[in-house]
Amino acid sequence: MIKLAKQRLFKGGEFLITDALPEEVFTPEDFTDEQRLIGRSAEEFRLGELEQRKEELEELNPELVRGLLRKAGELGLLSVDIPEMYGGSGLDTISSVLVVERIMQGIAAFDIAYSVQTGIGSLPIVFFGSPAQKKKYLPKLATGEMIGAFALTEPAHGSDALSAETTAVLSEDGGYYILNGQKQFITNAGFADLFLTYGQVDGTQFTGFIVERKWDGVSLDEEEKKMGIHGTSTRSVIFQDVKVPVENLLGEIGRGHVVALNTLNIGRYKLAPSTVGGAKLLIGECVKYAKNRIQFGKPICEFGLIKHKIAEMVIRIYVNESMVYRTAGLLALALQGIDQSKEDAGQKTGRALREYAVECSINKNSSSEMLDYVADEGVQIMGGYGYIQDNPAERAYRDSRINRIWEGTNEINRLLIVDTLMRSATKGELPLIEAIRKVAGELISYRPEMGEEGVLEREGKMVAMAKKIALLAAGAATQRYMDRLVNEQEIVALIADIIIEVFAMESAYLRTLKKIEKEGEEKSRIHTAATKVYINDTFPQVDMMARQVFAAVSEGEELRTGLMGLKKLTRFTPINTIALRRQVAESIIPTARYNLTRI
Repeated sequence: MIKLAKQRLFKGGEFLITDALPEEVFTPEDFTDEQRLIGRSAEEFRLGELEQRKEELEELNPELVRGLLRKAGELGLLSVDIPEMYGGSGLDTISSVLVVERIMQGIAAFDIAYSVQTGIGSLPIVFFGSPAQKKKYLPKLATGEMIGAFALTEPAHGSDALSAETTAVLSEDGGYYILNGQKQFITNAGFADLFLTYGQVDGTQFTGFIVERKWDGVSLDEEEKKMGIHGTSTRSVIFQDVKVPVENLLGEIGRGHVVALNTLNIGRYKLAPSTVGGAKLLIGECVKYAKNRIQFGKPICEFGLIKHKIAEMVIRIYVNESMVYRTAGLLALALQGIDQSKEDAGQKTGRALREYAVECSINKNSSSEMLDYVADEGVQIMGGYGYIQDNPAERAYRDSRINRIWEGTNEINRLLIVDTLMRSATKGELPLIEAIRKVAGELISYRPEMGEEGVLEREGKMVAMAKKIALLAAGAATQRYMDRLVNEQEIVALIADIIIEVFAMESAYLRTLKKIEKEGEEKSRIHTAATKVYINDTFPQVDMMARQVFAAVSEGEELRTGLMGLKKLTRFTPINTIALRRQVAESIIPTARYNLTRI
């Protein structure tokens, strides 16, 4: 059992109104020896089994992928989230996330099949299955004997998945449901044995089901030809009068949204460490190239603009890594103590996962856009070579694009971030309204603090100001539109972006401060530089986004008053981020390896 004695279980979204202490959050520097060993085991599997086959895995090869999944199963790498009583490893959430990050580093055919198998293709049963369902299916999913898939999307229903047209009609004898419909873009479909899918019972009750591929009436359409992730299987799944035994109903009738949405929360969150892992591998390839590419008589890694790109990659990876493991710590605490053998395990798990829906969406959005940035700049560093097919940067550029689409588009997730927070506020679960009023009241007499500043003290103040800005922007928009705010998607997206950046800045800040307290300023020099650059570059963006919100919801004297208040919170003196970026870049160039985390 993981020990998180000092870590505090904050509520979902509470980071907006409560300043955490460094010791209250989990960071990668807190890995136990056991977790580091688990991480190394996952990395050894990738290096020993996947790297040598990455060219084969660029094209669709179901038997090879199944064989590799079975090998991963033999090593316990498929069962990290499955309780021991059902043949799993029963690891803590942090170890699970670490395994994902260390395995999933740019070999899409395996990475994505593995992600589905250990995530959305099995977790609905882990969290919401009956004891009988768990006993029947989880041991086989844990070993790779059965391959799972998550079949939610339909031809006419993507983001609006809960409006599914697939029907489930109870037979006259009450022994099974007759399933009819089609699911589209289903990953692993070509070689899956098990589909976790959804249909409408009595036309209105969205419900989950466990469907076996071998049953009569289950068929597949042709493989989709995709922009990237070429080695993955993506097909439509067709259900035609499929008889699903009543014991294979997943969860409760009419409560399929609980299963689906909570599964997507975890899917969104688990996407984040996979993108961090992929970005770490890619930056190593880019730096190796930059060290060996000679132009104008010297390696291009010595040029300022290349150093800028390398540093920005490192900084964005560091920030997202900080967010990922901070959230992993929260989930670990929230799920700790839930007895998966009890009948109420699913309900308790559902509540715990729903609590951090905001953080899961934040991680999904930020990490997917981070990897897109790293892949794009990787192509730019490699120039013409980066544009040539089968180059690591070219492949990553194509493969990374899907991450902003699946597990809920980034646009949908932005809307969810604000909607979830507002719902929590309305229900009295999170005192956001009180916090907004408090900030507005304080602003009248607020005066910027002056004086000497310690290590990262300035950045800490900027994070605190960013939180106030987020609250003021959300408050102004809510006051203007009330419950109609949901229809003003451009404004909602701006508020969501501010909230995302608040969580990102604070996560990096707290992690670095914690490292300084443990290891001293010198050993934390590059972490400090990365944090300073990110916060000092992001803070003006937060200011600009808030200005856009105020301009959209007010005018005239009201707008001028709002902007004057905002100006009080956004005064800061720029620092030399160019020099700091050079420090960050020069720290990684000698080894050509992301080195801000020790495993």
